[in-house]
Amino acid sequence: MCNGTCTSDTDNIYQPHLARIVRRLPQIKDHRLFQLRLEDSEIRQNFSYRPGQFVELSIIGTGEAPISISSSPTRSGVIELCVRRIGRMTEALFRLPLNSLVGVRGPYGNGFPLEQMRGNNLLIVAGGLGMAPLRSLLWYALDNRSLFKEVILMFGAKVAEEMLFKYELLTLLDRTDMRCLLTVDKDEEGTWPAQVGVVTKLFDLFEVDPKITYAAVCGPPIMYKFVSKKLLEKKFSKDRILMSLERKMKCGVGKCGHCMIGYKYTCIDGPIFTYWDAINLPEMI
Repeated sequence: MCNGTCTSDTDNIYQPHLARIVRRLPQIKDHRLFQLRLEDSEIRQNFSYRPGQFVELSIIGTGEAPISISSSPTRSGVIELCVRRIGRMTEALFRLPLNSLVGVRGPYGNGFPLEQMRGNNLLIVAGGLGMAPLRSLLWYALDNRSLFKEVILMFGAKVAEEMLFKYELLTLLDRTDMRCLLTVDKDEEGTWPAQVGVVTKLFDLFEVDPKITYAAVCGPPIMYKFVSKKLLEKKFSKDRILMSLERKMKCGVGKCGHCMIGYKYTCIDGPIFTYWDAINLPEMI
C-alpha cells in the first residue's frame, strides 16, 4: 500500500484500505476538505508519507481518483484531502454522510526531497488550487520550524472568495517565525487585509539567497511560466525549483500509461519535478 514509506502484513499497492470520513469542512465553491481516519489500527499507525505525495481515493461501486494529501505527516491520525467536485466519483463523495467508509490506497509519488531541503530557506509559491498539495509542505515546515531557515509563503488567488484555506492562512500573517504573503488579483470592496496584485509582484517584497533556498511551486499552467522566470532572474538554480505537476494521473502506480509524458510517468517519477524536468519535457506543464 505505502510505496516504500510504510509497511504492513497485507502490503499491496493495488489494495485499498477502508477509511472513515470523520470531518468535512467547506472550502471555496465546489471544494471540501475531508478528514479521513483509516479503520485498521495497524495500518493507521504505520501510514506515513512525504509532503507532495498523493493517494488514490475510491468510492465502492463508483470508481477512484488520485488526490493530493493536504495534511502534514507531523499530524498523525487523520489524512486530509482537499477535493474538488468534478466528475462521477467526486459527486458521489460529496453526497456521502459523515462516518461513511471510503477506500484509500497509497501514498504514491516521490514527494518533496525533505532531506535535501533541510537547513535551507523554503519559499512556497502557490496560485489558485495549487495550495492544496503545498499545504502539506507548509505545515510540515512550521511544525518542524528548526529544520529550516527562513520560511516564506506566497499565495495568490483571483479574489478573496476563491482563496483555499483563506481563514487558516490569514492567521499566519501575524507569525514572527515566517513571512506570509497573500494576494488577490482584485479587491473591489477594499476589505482584503493583505496584498493586491498578481502573485509574481510579491517577489518585490523580500530577498532570499538563492544558493540556500528551495522554491516549491504549484498553480495553474500560466503561473509556472511567470514564476519560473522570476526565480531564474533571481539566480535560482534549476534543481532548486521544485514543481508539483499532477497532469493526467490515473492509476497511481505507472501501469495504465495515462500520465506518461515523454519518458516520465507523472505518478511515479513525480508529481514533484525540478525545473530541469519541466524544460526537458515541455508537455509536462
